Amino acid sequence: MTAFSHLMAFQRETEALGLISERLGWDRETVMPRGAAGQRAEEVAALEGVLHARRTDPRIADWLAGAQAPDAAGARALDLIAHQYRRASAVPADLAAELARATSLAQGIWAEARAADDVARFLPTLARIVALRREEGAALAAAGLGADAYDALLDGYEPGATAASLGAMFDRMRPRLVALREAVLGAPAPRALTGHFPAAGQMDLARRAAAAFGYDWNRGRIDLAVHPFSSGSGSDVRITTRVAEDDPFNCLYSTIHEVGHAAYEQGIAPLHAFTPLGRGVSMGVHESQSRIFENQLGRSAAFTGWVFGQMQQVFGDPGLPDAAAFHAAVNRVHAGYIRTEADEVQYNLHIMLRFDLERALIGGTLAVTDLEAAWNARFLADFGFAVDRPANGMLQDVHWSVGLFGYFPTYSLGNLYAGCLHQALRAALPDLDAHLAAGDASPATDWLRDHVQRPGGLYRPVELITRACGFAPTEAPLLDYLETKFRALYRL
Repeated sequence: MTAFSHLMAFQRETEALGLISERLGWDRETVMPRGAAGQRAEEVAALEGVLHARRTDPRIADWLAGAQAPDAAGARALDLIAHQYRRASAVPADLAAELARATSLAQGIWAEARAADDVARFLPTLARIVALRREEGAALAAAGLGADAYDALLDGYEPGATAASLGAMFDRMRPRLVALREAVLGAPAPRALTGHFPAAGQMDLARRAAAAFGYDWNRGRIDLAVHPFSSGSGSDVRITTRVAEDDPFNCLYSTIHEVGHAAYEQGIAPLHAFTPLGRGVSMGVHESQSRIFENQLGRSAAFTGWVFGQMQQVFGDPGLPDAAAFHAAVNRVHAGYIRTEADEVQYNLHIMLRFDLERALIGGTLAVTDLEAAWNARFLADFGFAVDRPANGMLQDVHWSVGLFGYFPTYSLGNLYAGCLHQALRAALPDLDAHLAAGDASPATDWLRDHVQRPGGLYRPVELITRACGFAPTEAPLLDYLETKFRALYRL
C-alpha cells in the first residue's frame, strides 16, 4: 500500500467513528432517557479521546509527507486532512475530552434552565464552556490557525472567514436591513394565521413538505427536539423539528430548513463517503442550502400556494380567504424575540447581536455573569422592545451550551450565499414557479444538488459558490431579493 492509501484507509475509520459520535448526540437530544445524561457524557468523552488520538496520530504526518495524490480530489483530501491534523494537534487531548464531556452535560442543563426561565441555573455551566473554548481558541491561534482565539474557532466552521471580514459584511448589510424593517413595520401588516393546529396534523404537513423537497426517507427519519437540527451524512441523515399547536409555521419551516441541511448531506457523491470530502464544505455553505429551501423556495408565492391547499386538506379552513392572503401571512414581518421564528427581514439582525456578544465572550471583554444584561440591552437597542423572559432572550439558542462559538455568523453567510444561488438558479430555471405551485421543488433541488451538494468538500467555500453562480459571492443579491419581495408584499 502507498502512503496515500494507508492514510485514506485510516481516515475512513476516523470518519466512521465521528459519525458514531454524532449519532450519540442525536440520541441525546431526541430519545435518550433524562437520567442517562451523566453516563452519556462519559461515553462521549471516551469516544472523543479515541477520535483525538486518531486525529493526532504521528503516522498522519509521515503519510502526508509521503503521499502522492492520484487526482485533484485526492489532493484536496490531503489538504483537508493536513488542516484537520494541525487543528487537532494544537489542542491537548485532555482539553478535547473535557470539552466533549462538558458540552454533552450542558445541553440538558440548558434545556432545563430554558424551560424554567432560570439563567442562574445555566451560568456556571456556560462559564465553564466559555473558559474551555477560550483555552481551545488560544491553543489554535498559537499554532497559527487564526489571528486570535475567536478567528481560530470560526475557522472550524467556515474556513477562510475572519471576524474582520464578517464584521465588514454586517456593516454593509445593516443599513439596508434596518431601513427596510422600518419601512415594513410602518406599513399595515397583513392578517396573521391564528387558530389551533393539532400536532399530528402538523407532523403530517411537515412530512409532505419534506417529500416535496426531495428528502430521502429511505436514508432518513424525523423526530422531535427542543431545538431542531439535522444529523448524519450519506446513507443516514436524520432531521428533527418541533411543534407549537398555535403556530404551524414553526414546525413547517423548521422542517424545510432541516431538510435543506439533510439534502446537502444526502446529495454528496457516494464516492466521497468516509473521506474528508464526504461532508458539507462549511457551515456557511450548509446554511445556504437550508435557507434557500426555507425562504427563497419555501416562502415563495408559488410554493405557499401549494402549502395553502395542503393546509386545507389537513386542518380544514385555516381562516385565511385565499392563497395570496396565506402567502402574506407566511411572510408577515413582526416584532418577535426568537431567532428561529424571525422573518427574513429581521433574521440577520438577530445574528449580528449574537456575533458581537460571542466575540466579546471569547475575547474576555464580556463576563458570562454580565451576558444577560448585555443581551437585553442590545436587543432593546436593535429591536425597539424589551426581552420579557430569559427563554426569549439569552437562553433561546442551544449553540453556546454545546460550545458552538464561531457558528452563529455562518447563518448570515449562508443567507448571503443563498441570495447568490437563488439569482443563478432563477436564471437557469425560468419555469420554476409552475413546478413549485404543484408541490414539486425537484428542478431547484436537482440544480442545487448538481452545482453545490454533489462535490461535497471538493472545493473551498467561496470557490464552490463562485463556480455555482458564475460570480463571486456578495450580499447584493440577498438584499435586492429582500427589498423586491417585501416592498411588493407591503405595497411600499
